[in-house]
Amino acid sequence: MALEQEFSTLRCHDDTHALVVELNRPQVRNAIDEVMVTELHQVCAELENNPRVMIITGTEVDVSGKGKRGIFASGADISQLRERRRDDALRGVNSTIFHRISALPMPVIAAIDGYALGGGLELALAADFRVATDRAVFSQPEAGLGIVAAAGALWRLKKAVGEPLAKQMILAGRTLNAQEALEYQLVAGIYPAPELMTAAMDLAGQIAALDPLAVRLSKQLFAMPDSVHPGVDNIAQAICFESAEKFARMDAFLEKRRT
Repeated sequence: MALEQEFSTLRCHDDTHALVVELNRPQVRNAIDEVMVTELHQVCAELENNPRVMIITGTEVDVSGKGKRGIFASGADISQLRERRRDDALRGVNSTIFHRISALPMPVIAAIDGYALGGGLELALAADFRVATDRAVFSQPEAGLGIVAAAGALWRLKKAVGEPLAKQMILAGRTLNAQEALEYQLVAGIYPAPELMTAAMDLAGQIAALDPLAVRLSKQLFAMPDSVHPGVDNIAQAICFESAEKFARMDAFLEKRRT
């Protein structure tokens, strides 16, 4: 497939149920720079044309004196962020790619080991599901750098964990550990580091077992405002009611019930 090409900031490979995309800038703890953004756009273009589940994850980095540790993404690349001005902000470099990821036809799973900070957490928030290791750490430190969390946290984090906790994280710099993230439903599960990708693959398999059309339509419906329901739901259901997959799956269910 097209994504077998070599990227400089990503490593991609096909698994049975998903495309696995690994952030691969270990020398800067997977800081998100414009090259990574460009390459993520290429991944999105592929998945928009050939819809399937995406698992996005980090890599291991060498930590001085501590050996290798996992890291998801340490945020936007500060060396680039330092030089950006008003017109760069209005381009929405990170917010645009995170929105595109969130709008992919099939679900996105973020498999998080280690730090998911700033833009790294905003990238994770763009996913439909998040699973993590017991050493994952989550924070939005932007205000401490003189900027706002403008790539999704100001509204996605509030939806994910509720406004009181989101305000603690964004306005007062609170950091969450993995257990707290689980308690507040920021992540769906916590796993030992060696089992993280297995858990993500299992979740991708659960999604793959469902009807792709029903999953795609349901994801789109989730993103629509309350004002368009239930009319838009009826239209989506009308599409499903005419699909061959609906008849095949219901026939199989009825046959199994008869035996």
